[in-house]
Amino acid sequence: MTLPAPRHGSGPAPGGVLAEPGFWQAPPAHRLEAFARLRALESPVFVPEGTGTGHWALVRHAQVQEASRLPKVFASAPGVTTPEPPRWVRALFGDSMVNLDGPDHAQLRKIVQRAFTPRLLAAAEEDIHTVAARIVDDVLAEHPDEFVSAVASRLPLEVICNMMGIPVHYRAEIADRVNHASENIGVERGLAARLRMPGRGLRALARMQRMVAGIGRERRKNPTDDLISALVCANVDGQALGARQLGAFFSLLMVAGVETTRNAITHGLTLLTDNPDQRDLLLSDFEKYADGAVDEMIRHSTPIIQFRRTVAAEHTLDGHLFHPGDKVVLYYASANRDEAVFPDPDAFDITRSPNPHLGFGGGGPHFCLGAHLARVEMKALFRELLTRPVGLRAVGLPDLAGSNFDNRVRSLKFAFERP
Repeated sequence: MTLPAPRHGSGPAPGGVLAEPGFWQAPPAHRLEAFARLRALESPVFVPEGTGTGHWALVRHAQVQEASRLPKVFASAPGVTTPEPPRWVRALFGDSMVNLDGPDHAQLRKIVQRAFTPRLLAAAEEDIHTVAARIVDDVLAEHPDEFVSAVASRLPLEVICNMMGIPVHYRAEIADRVNHASENIGVERGLAARLRMPGRGLRALARMQRMVAGIGRERRKNPTDDLISALVCANVDGQALGARQLGAFFSLLMVAGVETTRNAITHGLTLLTDNPDQRDLLLSDFEKYADGAVDEMIRHSTPIIQFRRTVAAEHTLDGHLFHPGDKVVLYYASANRDEAVFPDPDAFDITRSPNPHLGFGGGGPHFCLGAHLARVEMKALFRELLTRPVGLRAVGLPDLAGSNFDNRVRSLKFAFERP
């Protein structure tokens, strides 16, 4: 691969490789080697994105943590994805919680946190175990051979829809909309595809948000014991979620809660298949090792590769002075392989302790709200998958999307083999 010229000075830009679409299509091992070389440099490197534009790559664990915990310096607004969402998209769909800072973010997060009552969370955890068992029952009865659609996607989608109170007759359409809304995030496409109105994804998002807004209007009139009712009827400093806020939150929950968990589950099956010693250790005492296994699956796969920040105030980090307006990207996929924090970082080790991975963010106000439920979902599903009297394994390599945003798996063949 050729490296683009840096913004300043002469010679190749060390971070230029991260700007190449081909880099994200390359085998994972190739990308990990490149990140290791970038971590060895003394200061953050510049990644050109076009004429006069680009970002600074934060690739070390300590760098990502520091930036995450200084939201007044490294702001989420105007957007955490690459490219940033256009103003008209934000005006039409509303600002997602991940793109907000300061009081706006704090107020919205407070409303959502209040809605997650102990009673609702307890019911959700009980539901997770029921859904996980039903999914594996269906797999054993129907013998599908594709893991993402048959297993990994079903659990988080059903759990979130149950928790939100989404009527069953909407769910197949919602699953389809989620796939369309997220299928091209961070994936390089040809000119023809880019010119088709960021179209299919935005239309899917609009229809999904209209759907949940309609449910929200009904719940305001006739509240039930579900999360949508709690959100639209909440009274935090006299506020509840309006229609656009509810739609933005639901979209975030669907993409972040469903996509990330399904990808972690799918990568987890591949890791257990490729590391039979770790699988055997997990099966030797599931309850003892399951929590560590789940965290190691998340660290090793890092479902969200990166988030973007905009510098709001001067700040020096690892010898580099950042200025207001500079763009930085937090590369969680690199931070989770940092040799300074994780000995033998490329190994899959379910006994790794401590395991301060950044799979749910680097701390600070944007730490993932759904971290606990995601862990419960993964543990419940792997308990069902591994402790039934059948052998389970991935078949072949996962079909990766080649995204620079998330470690997305399109499909994975798998097999149950009765002993």
